[in-house]
Amino acid sequence: MLAAILFDLDGTIVNSDPIHYRAWEEMLLNFSIELDETFYKSRISGRLNPKIVEDILPQLSLAEKEKFADEKEALFRKLASHLQPMSGFSELLAWTEIHQLKRALVTNAPRLNAEYMLEVLGIKEAFHTIVLAENCIAGKPDPTPYQVALNQLGIQPEEAIALEDSPSGIRAAVGADIRTIGIASTHNPLILLEVGAFMAIPDFTDLQLWTLLNSIIEPDLTAIASDF
Repeated sequence: MLAAILFDLDGTIVNSDPIHYRAWEEMLLNFSIELDETFYKSRISGRLNPKIVEDILPQLSLAEKEKFADEKEALFRKLASHLQPMSGFSELLAWTEIHQLKRALVTNAPRLNAEYMLEVLGIKEAFHTIVLAENCIAGKPDPTPYQVALNQLGIQPEEAIALEDSPSGIRAAVGADIRTIGIASTHNPLILLEVGAFMAIPDFTDLQLWTLLNSIIEPDLTAIASDF
C-alpha cells in the first residue's frame, strides 16, 4: 500500500529556479562569469552550495566561499517574496489528507531558504517530517536524505513515492529504492526518465499522475508498480 509521498522543494513544490538563476547570475557577474542555461543546469541545479562554489570559484578561500554562498541565498530570499506553489500542489496535499498518507519534505535547500519558502507558500505545517541535507552525512545525489525520511516516517521504500525535478534528486530517491516521478519544471523530461524517474510530468495537474495515484491507493501496490 502507498503510505507516503516524499517531496523535494525547489523546482518541485515551487518553481523557484528562475529566482535562483537570477541570484546566481547577479552574484557571478562580480567575478565576470556570465551565466546561461547550459551552465546553470550542468553546474548549479540540484547541487549543494559548497560543491557549486568549489567548482565555479575554486580560487576563493573557505571563508570567502561560505560568505559568497550566504550572500547568494540572502539575495534569493530577497527576490522570492511572491513565490506560488506549482499548479495542482494544493489539490495533491488535500488528496493525501483524504487518504491519510504521510508527507515528507526532502531538500538540499539551506535551512533559512527552506523555512522562508515554506512560510511564503503557507505550508509550514504540511509535512510530518522535514529532512535537510545539512543535517545528513551527505546531500543529494546521495540517497541518505531519502533514507532518513523513510526511517523518520517508519516506512519501507516500496510504500513511498518521491517527487523530484532534478537529475541529482532523482538519483538520490532512486538510490534509496523509492519509485520517483520527475517534475519537468527545470529539466527536459527525457533526461529525468534517463536518470531513473518512471514518469515525467510538467506539474501536479497532469492526468498521468492522478491516474497513477488513484490506482495505487488500492490494495495491491506491488502488482501495479511492476507495470512501470
